[in-house]
Amino acid sequence: MRPLFLLPITLLSMLAATPPMPVSAAETANHDESKVPPYQLPEVLTMADGAAVKTAADWNGKRRPEIVRLFEENVYGVSPALPPVSAKVLEKSDTALGGKAKRQQVRVSFSADPAGPGMTVLLYTPADAKGPVPIFWGLNFTGNHSISNDPDILLGGGWVAGKDGEHRALESTRGQNASRWPVEWVLAQGYGLATACYGDIDPDEDDGFKNGVHALCPEIEKKRDGTAWGTVAAWAWGLRAGLNWLETEPSVDAKRVALHGHSRLGKAALWAGATDPRFWVVISNESGCGGAALSMRIFGETVGRINTSFPHWFCANFRKYNGKESALPVDQHMLLALVAPRPLFVGSAEEDLWADPKGEELSQIHATPVYNLLSPQAEKSGLNPRQRYFIRPGKHDVLQSDWEAWVAFANGFRHE
Repeated sequence: MRPLFLLPITLLSMLAATPPMPVSAAETANHDESKVPPYQLPEVLTMADGAAVKTAADWNGKRRPEIVRLFEENVYGVSPALPPVSAKVLEKSDTALGGKAKRQQVRVSFSADPAGPGMTVLLYTPADAKGPVPIFWGLNFTGNHSISNDPDILLGGGWVAGKDGEHRALESTRGQNASRWPVEWVLAQGYGLATACYGDIDPDEDDGFKNGVHALCPEIEKKRDGTAWGTVAAWAWGLRAGLNWLETEPSVDAKRVALHGHSRLGKAALWAGATDPRFWVVISNESGCGGAALSMRIFGETVGRINTSFPHWFCANFRKYNGKESALPVDQHMLLALVAPRPLFVGSAEEDLWADPKGEELSQIHATPVYNLLSPQAEKSGLNPRQRYFIRPGKHDVLQSDWEAWVAFANGFRHE
């Protein structure tokens, strides 16, 4: 293993920031780069038996499955197979958003029972599109109605993120997160946009896995062991199931579905993108611990803190590494490498120290050898052209500038 200090690093300005959650006296979050402990990352191109990965066949045939299995067993849990999905159109318009868009609202069911677990997908495509269009597909936190002031978006009946125990979609929250979803601007760039509420797939609470898609798998829940899937894996599973429906939709270019996610949903997007090669472009925005950031840096949110605050997110085996990150058999650069050779965008914000921007950049750097193996570049320095690391001023959020960077990145691969 090569020592970390021998690898090229782009230094980031590390600005003071307050963690989004209170930090206990027992664990004060480290935001000081000088206090990052020495560590050695697992070698992404060395197989479990010590043999070097030298060819794409070595990677795809042996090393890649090894890494997927390690993440299943130690971080996210083992997910069940995707079900055949069925869909029911709830609403459709060819003159949405003042004639700028076509809109569909579709209930995608995860089982033969239409009253069982499922999600409502909101899909916009440009009104003037002459054929299928590439789309951005990602989950939202507070309900489809919250991403736009469009009065015709249906209020969902499922769990949404909310304050003070309020987890219902309310008319008063219509459009409250429109700044994070510049729908009309995306359409003007020639892309469609699809979203569903993450709570439709699995409520974001420690409920003993009694609700959401976990209820579809009684055989897993009955024995629930250390490798049983957590909620991040469930959201990733839902993203993949949504792609099953998108592939059937004539207005969507199913070969060009750009998967994106912010914060905890960035973790889910990375796991979905890593395990499902159908996604065209994968975008992680400020996904932090358990997402794009290296766990072994112990900077910002740590494995112990995330497992304590959100015990439902990951498999139970992940808790074995609380305060013992150096014992992990994987780190997040290996997750990013699983996306290769598909285009991968990792975004950070300078003030979002809780998510460890430098750790997110280092993950991209350490995933580059796999990208170079599968998609060789003339110049070996820096990231592979199919990778992008982006950092902007500001805090933990999704801004117009993030979307502009995502679209510019996707445009570079649109005609491949």
